Amino acid sequence: MSTLAAQALSTGRLDLLPLHVEHAEEMAAVLSDPALHTFIGGTPDTPEALRSRYQRMTAGSPDPSVSWLNWVIRLRAESCLTGTVQATVGPSGRGTVAEIAWVVGTPWQGRGIATEAARELVDWLRSQPVHTVIAHIHPEHRASAAVAAAAGLGPTDERHDGEIRWQRSLSHVSRGSC
Repeated sequence: MSTLAAQALSTGRLDLLPLHVEHAEEMAAVLSDPALHTFIGGTPDTPEALRSRYQRMTAGSPDPSVSWLNWVIRLRAESCLTGTVQATVGPSGRGTVAEIAWVVGTPWQGRGIATEAARELVDWLRSQPVHTVIAHIHPEHRASAAVAAAAGLGPTDERHDGEIRWQRSLSHVSRGSC
């Protein structure tokens, strides 16, 4: 598999923009609520720490068979960033797998933004050489479970670090075809 690159994507309300280091300052504010870390652990990053992390992320995976794909979510009506979606794509024993994740800042939660962004991400992955999409979700994180279900993923019996593995097998389509 060749390395994939994040491309700008759009939905009815959102622009998914490939992540750049310059997004760190605005994203540090978006992700500043400690409650966002309830299920994932840690604490909010400072703008400097986030800038450093974004530098590592945008440099790409050190493994040439793995693609790190990261987007910020821009809500067009408010001209602001509201969160992120990401996919780590690489080989597995079951074909090419994309592990996806999302986070939306507290002020924008409950408005369907994560669902809309995750659906667009999975739709885009269907046009890539990806066979399976997975997400790992804390068993008590009902909002993330709802996003995964809306993106077509279903829970499995597999656990990873206490989280439930959600999964979807993809049928491939060509984007922009009739």
